Amino acid sequence: MVVPSILSRASSSSSSSSIFSRAAFLLFHLRRMSNVPENSVYGGPKPQNPNNRITVTHLKQKHRKGEPITVVTAYDYPSAVHLDEVGIDVCLVGDSASMVVHGHDTTLPITLDEMLVHCRAVARGAKRPLLVGDLPFGTYESCPQQAVDTAVRVLKEGGMDAIKLEGGAPSRITAAKAIVEAGIAVMGHVGLTPQAISVLGGFRPQGRNATSAFKVVETALALQEAGCFSVVLECVPAPVAAATTSALQIPTIGIGAGPFCSGQVLVYHDLLGMLQHPHHAKVTPKFCKQYGRVGDVINKALSQYKEEVTNLSFPGAAHSPYKINTTDLNGLLNELQKLGLDEAASAAVAAAQKTETVGAPEGGNLVD
Repeated sequence: MVVPSILSRASSSSSSSSIFSRAAFLLFHLRRMSNVPENSVYGGPKPQNPNNRITVTHLKQKHRKGEPITVVTAYDYPSAVHLDEVGIDVCLVGDSASMVVHGHDTTLPITLDEMLVHCRAVARGAKRPLLVGDLPFGTYESCPQQAVDTAVRVLKEGGMDAIKLEGGAPSRITAAKAIVEAGIAVMGHVGLTPQAISVLGGFRPQGRNATSAFKVVETALALQEAGCFSVVLECVPAPVAAATTSALQIPTIGIGAGPFCSGQVLVYHDLLGMLQHPHHAKVTPKFCKQYGRVGDVINKALSQYKEEVTNLSFPGAAHSPYKINTTDLNGLLNELQKLGLDEAASAAVAAAQKTETVGAPEGGNLVD
């Protein structure tokens, strides 16, 4: 057996050598038992080459040059690929997935484990953008250690480059500072913070009076002081966003905050006009410009598919590409008849004849 032979060789060496050999043996077999590739045991962001991957440094350079930063949410592999192909700067795996993917009315129900699934899918699809993962409600509010632990999981297990957290209460500022000190890049979020709708009384714009407006600026400055590399400004008047952007030395990313921010972010489903959830069909955000009506295209395609399946026009010959030659078909018929499955044999013959007469390509037949 392999195990006794290895252990016997280990025991014949010195004590330290024996311990080393056994440790190596256990490590080898633990890796064999793992369903994760060896080079993924210590997961996390892929090495960032500034030549082909957006980094926090890159964003700082764009901000310094006055170049707008583009941000879009993504929640799965296909959406991430689309963002990657068009050159979006930042891909935000937002907790808005709770609403636009999972069908909830708010962002509150989504869990960390669910967010990690979305993060991993996006990380597989987006190779160029900076990847930022939202910390979901209930995973960072208790204490700084909880916040750091959650952020570490988002990077190690989710494959993100940075995290985003909402709010500007002292506990959130402390959490942001602790995460930054742990070596993780943090994006802040002020103004309308959807995770705080219980306190805000719903999805209500912020900064519409002097006190509230100054609080937006003050909170953004506190997040900058805590070490955040960027701050999202959501649903605040344009003058308030302009003042905040001017006061900060880090980029602001606006969503419903006017044109004076350092960059803009929209939800993938909103800007495409996906209309997959009643929230979007009835209460599409006022600030969102729909750059397409993809939901209408999807509905049309699905309706056409349903009609063609119902009237038996799909699949036709063009979408029935797999052939069986005459000899093998006859062999199948013989075996079916031996088992007394005459009806099955007749069905096979009828299908072969139909595909030959109705949908055979020029110069050949489908039973070939």
